Amino acid sequence: MDPLNTAQVLRSFSGKHVFITGHTGFKGSWLAFLLNMLDAQVTGFALPPEGDTSHFSLLDLGSCVQHVEGDIRDREALRKALTAAQPEYVFHLAAQSLVRRSYADPVSTFSTNVIGSVNLLDAVRECDTVRSLVYITSDKCYDNVEWVWGYREIDRLGGHDPYSASKAAAELAFSAYARSYFTSRPQLGAATARAGNVIGGGDWAANRIIPDCIRAIQKGEPVYLRNPQATRPWQHVLEPLSGYLLLAACLRVEPEKYAGSWNLGPSSAEVRTVHDVATALVRQIGRGTVEIATSRIQHHEANLLQLNCDKAHQLLGWYPRWHVDAALAATAAWYKAILDGGDAKQVTCRQIYEYFPELQ
Repeated sequence: MDPLNTAQVLRSFSGKHVFITGHTGFKGSWLAFLLNMLDAQVTGFALPPEGDTSHFSLLDLGSCVQHVEGDIRDREALRKALTAAQPEYVFHLAAQSLVRRSYADPVSTFSTNVIGSVNLLDAVRECDTVRSLVYITSDKCYDNVEWVWGYREIDRLGGHDPYSASKAAAELAFSAYARSYFTSRPQLGAATARAGNVIGGGDWAANRIIPDCIRAIQKGEPVYLRNPQATRPWQHVLEPLSGYLLLAACLRVEPEKYAGSWNLGPSSAEVRTVHDVATALVRQIGRGTVEIATSRIQHHEANLLQLNCDKAHQLLGWYPRWHVDAALAATAAWYKAILDGGDAKQVTCRQIYEYFPELQ
């Protein structure tokens, strides 16, 4: 089978039962909203959204998806929710996703990202309706030695900080379940997806460059950068989501061919420094200033991390649609609209149509 084209992928979710963990988070809310636009029957399982300004709340997602509040560390609650949903597709995004928070609370980070992920894998093991599992981890699951070329799916896993190590451990847990249980279910396709740094509207997390910039702008304060020359492979949130949907659809059709691990990130030409990103955002929003923080960095932070996505390009036929400048422009436009009193649902919907013209 050749990889599905985008129109085929988008149509494949219409009327299908889909289960998402972490649908109240940044990426999860975009995915749940997009799947709802595709007429999928979405059930989400996650912690409550963090405040009225969360993307989930601004989109009023609770009114258009089956919203189940719970902690993935609660094995029985997660199992019951998944069983009740009887999903054909499962997307696992729930996580403690912040590196600096992982230093402050390593136990919670490991318990959520490892034990919580194991609970999800075990619930899938016991649910016969699941045909496609996309299990999202992170580009930080690799043992980052800060070389200049991108990490491949076969490169060594590891992690300097608790967050990175927890994502590497989550990958090992997936591998164990895949080989111990999922191979005996030929109709179940299961894969992990590792995405680079994601930007876009609706992210309000602490200690992330875009939300930190927006909060500073709202307060009329300078944007302080603690590690301005760190480089990242920046991509808009819709880029990895398009990859997750493509991967899920392909797994449903040919489970064995598309099983395994997949990198989803921009090319090396899209790498920008944190300073580049902050100054571009301030310029496009039209207010704010950028300054370099004078305090010493307290914890290790990677300066260089990039993915090799040849496998996704050649076997999935997945390529990014927006260059980094377009991703930054869309991100700035989303926040500027909200700061100016715009409607988050309308802005989000418009950007999805811009990214996926096949929907129009």
